[in-house]
Amino acid sequence: MLKLFTAKGSCALASQIALEEAGADYQAVSIDLAAGEQRRPDYLKLNPKGRVPVLITERGPLTESPAILSFIAQSFPQARLAPLDDAFAFARVQEFNLYLCSTVHVAHAHLFRGTRWADDPAAIAEMKRKAPQVVEESFRLIENEMLEGPWVMGESYTICDPYLFTMAQWLERDGVDPDRLPRIRDHRRRMEQRPAVAKVLQG
Repeated sequence: MLKLFTAKGSCALASQIALEEAGADYQAVSIDLAAGEQRRPDYLKLNPKGRVPVLITERGPLTESPAILSFIAQSFPQARLAPLDDAFAFARVQEFNLYLCSTVHVAHAHLFRGTRWADDPAAIAEMKRKAPQVVEESFRLIENEMLEGPWVMGESYTICDPYLFTMAQWLERDGVDPDRLPRIRDHRRRMEQRPAVAKVLQG
């Protein structure tokens, strides 16, 4: 059985939704980030980065959302969560998810975790001031250029969709009005109607 370490409000939501969509036999283990459980020695043995998600497989732990999402898609091909038989199309899935990981999530982190990049209170305050603008610009690029509709990759639902949904859940907290991003707002509503998503959110 797979085991997913997750945390409330974290990016691990995307991986849990994907596991549900795949019909995987898995256990979700929630840790308390505010209490520092991600820094416990036993957890750091699984992920020395001290973050979520971590997916425990029979071959060992996997970290980083794009890697875990790809593993799920490839491990459960019958779920058709990625175009596995088309190298270019699968690379485009990876391209989108890596943008979320390397740019959108990092922009979000500047709002709440500026101490990762600076010690000067003034620098941290400036990062916090600028972050909502950068987050919105990132989502506007997705809105205008990357979200094909009705799903990220067009007619087919893929591992891109739970990842975008997860990041879009943070818009209000990031100081961005979702109504200024109507296609992403509608995608979020469409995701909420999926049984797998509803099950994870209610759990």
